[in-house]
Amino acid sequence: MVKLRIEGYRFGEIIIDGEKYTHDVIIFPERVTSWWRKTGHAVEVADIGAVMAARPEMLIIGTGAYGAVRVSPEVETFLSSRGVKLIAAPTAEACDQYNRLREKHRLVAAVHLTC
Repeated sequence: MVKLRIEGYRFGEIIIDGEKYTHDVIIFPERVTSWWRKTGHAVEVADIGAVMAARPEMLIIGTGAYGAVRVSPEVETFLSSRGVKLIAAPTAEACDQYNRLREKHRLVAAVHLTC
């Protein structure tokens, strides 16, 4: 299985396997999709449906350059009840974590690129 690599991140932009994205993304092991949330700076259970379809062991959420995105307690409970470990961190740190863990775990990253 191909496991995509994050090559760079800066405010408003992420480069994944040579492709530049300027919108929030979900990084699956083999593809990247747009990530739209019901509420821009909050992550609710409804926002991670596509993530759960991939059956990850771990979900890494990039909460923005300044950590503006908040993960609801319901998401934490939902993931925990399904045995999915959650890492939520400012996006630069989340990208580093993703690259460190991508070969060892079945993981997905959902990344907010701005604030």
